[in-house]
Amino acid sequence: MQGQIWEVIMGKVVHFEVHVDDMERAKKFYGEVFGWTFEDWSEYAGMPYFGATTGDADAMGINGALVKRMGPPPQPGQPVNGFSCSMGVEDYDATEAKIISLGGTVALPKYALPGMAWQGYYIDTEGNVFGVHQPDENAK
Repeated sequence: MQGQIWEVIMGKVVHFEVHVDDMERAKKFYGEVFGWTFEDWSEYAGMPYFGATTGDADAMGINGALVKRMGPPPQPGQPVNGFSCSMGVEDYDATEAKIISLGGTVALPKYALPGMAWQGYYIDTEGNVFGVHQPDENAK
C-alpha cells in the first residue's frame, strides 16, 4: 500500500479481500494456481493482511489482498453469501488441474457460456468460492 495511489472511480470494484484461516496455505494456493504475488501489509492493516498482485498492471483486472478470517468459515453446502470473484485464465483445464492438486474442490463444474467463454466455480483451501473464466468464442 505504501506509495500506491488510489484513483476514486465511482462504483467500480477497485480492490478485493479473500478471508483465510491459514495465510501461508492460501498464499501457496493462489500463488501457484494463478501466479499471484504477495506483499505483507499487516503493519498498515493492524492484522495479518497480504496485498495480492494478480497480474500485469496494464492488463484488465484488479488487485486485492488475503486477510486473516476473524469469524467462522463458510460451512460446506452453504450458498454464497457475499461476492464471488472469477479469475480469467488462458487454459481452463490446466487451471482446474492445479486447483485440484493444491487442495481445492469443484463447486460447480465447467460449463459453456455459448459463444463467449467457459466458466466454473471452485472452493479454495480456506472454504471460499471463486470462479474460473476462460474466454472462448467456440464454447458451446
